[in-house]
Amino acid sequence: MKTAVIYARYSCDNQTEQSIDGQLRVCEEYAQRNNILILNTYIDRAMTGTNDNRPDFQKMLKDSNRKEWDYVLVYKLDRFSRNKYETAIHKKTLRDNGVKVLSAMENIPDTPEGIILESLLEGMNQYYSAELAQKVSRGMKETRRKGLYQGGTVLYGYKIDGRKIVVDENDAEVVRYMYKQYANGVFVRDIIKDLTEKGILYKGKPFVKNSVYNILRNEKYSGVYKHGEEVIDNMYPQIVPTDIYEKVRAKVTNNKYGKKSVKIDFLLRQKLICGNCGQPMHGESGTTKNGTKIYYYKCNGRKKRINDCNKGMIRKEVIEDIVINSAVEELSNPENMNYIVNELLQIQEMQLKENSVLKVLTKQQKQVETAINNMVNAVERGIITNATSKRLKELEHQQELLERQILIERSKQAVQFKESDIREFYEQMLHEPKMLITYLVKQVVLYDDKIEIQFNSPIRISPDNEQSGLIFYSETIEMITYKWAKTKPYTQRTQLVLYI
Repeated sequence: MKTAVIYARYSCDNQTEQSIDGQLRVCEEYAQRNNILILNTYIDRAMTGTNDNRPDFQKMLKDSNRKEWDYVLVYKLDRFSRNKYETAIHKKTLRDNGVKVLSAMENIPDTPEGIILESLLEGMNQYYSAELAQKVSRGMKETRRKGLYQGGTVLYGYKIDGRKIVVDENDAEVVRYMYKQYANGVFVRDIIKDLTEKGILYKGKPFVKNSVYNILRNEKYSGVYKHGEEVIDNMYPQIVPTDIYEKVRAKVTNNKYGKKSVKIDFLLRQKLICGNCGQPMHGESGTTKNGTKIYYYKCNGRKKRINDCNKGMIRKEVIEDIVINSAVEELSNPENMNYIVNELLQIQEMQLKENSVLKVLTKQQKQVETAINNMVNAVERGIITNATSKRLKELEHQQELLERQILIERSKQAVQFKESDIREFYEQMLHEPKMLITYLVKQVVLYDDKIEIQFNSPIRISPDNEQSGLIFYSETIEMITYKWAKTKPYTQRTQLVLYI
């Protein structure tokens, strides 16, 4: 029996999951008609077909290297790609792996004429995509020139009158109030508090920081905004005076709210624990007297007064440097590296041997085969009844289903990482701090006089090769000096490295 995977895609947010469901249904029906077993599906949602920057598409190409299936089944060829040059390249990649692309809706014969037909369809798909993009861009540009509403969510403070955007005076007054208050130095939290007390809501709920900052950052309230190189000044009527808008924009640009979460990556987020009270330590930001931005971790128990914890804050770069440098130093030790790689290989081998699902399916398959043989022997001896015939058909159908399930289960187990693969990924993590902390560091406990780093993977660091936790002692965190100390064994092993 031939095997295949389905690749499905829709282009934009205007399309829905129904588009995917329809593609999958047609492809599955095609597979049934042609006796093809579907092993997997790859789906890209709201992804254009004009380029190959699609996660599941790239995964499908990579997985084809395993040579476990014969076809990639698509609804139409334009779901695969609308770029004929990339189509040719990727089809060759699949072809080198023994995989062919099939279209469920386009009856392309496997003949020389079929090659011409397929090339024409691919060219037409690319032409259609380029022409449509050109028409849409031209239409949107013309709409902007006329100052007409282009669709989408209507900005707070405005409403639609026909095809024109006009000021909604009730909401516009709230926008002006926000800008004036913020320009006068009032904090956003106080603006929100005042609005809430007055019963002024945003989409039926009290304003939150994000919604207020989005309003304060939006240049459309000044009556002018840019779209690429275009300057549009006839679409959004001005709500906020220019001088107030410019003052607020300057303050928002220098404001620290939001930068922390967008640009600053707190590597120990959800890893760092307060040693005093056991609460997580979250990333925070602040400003020194001279205006310098600083980032630090603060105990959630102390911040939200969950308990009486008095744990002090610690600078982000200090604690992260300690954890990264210490972890790299210990985990790059050849003895530890070899030990962990060997442990992971043993875990993988054990998982492959103890595949309970495959064992159960194989056992059921043997039972069904035995039952079929018994039925066949009965038929050969002349024992033929309606019940016998019906039961034999049921067993044959069950046998077919089991064969499919076993084939699918074996395909899942087909990928086995070699020692070189694991070692390469391990060494890559040692050079990328975020990966190192994500996959190898389980937890970091911060006390007043010591830091405890617990690893997901077992490591050998004590003289007698006993598994140990890794603890650093110091009089102060900033002036770190540490020594090894045995603690209770941390025996939990991670399997994440095997499934990245």
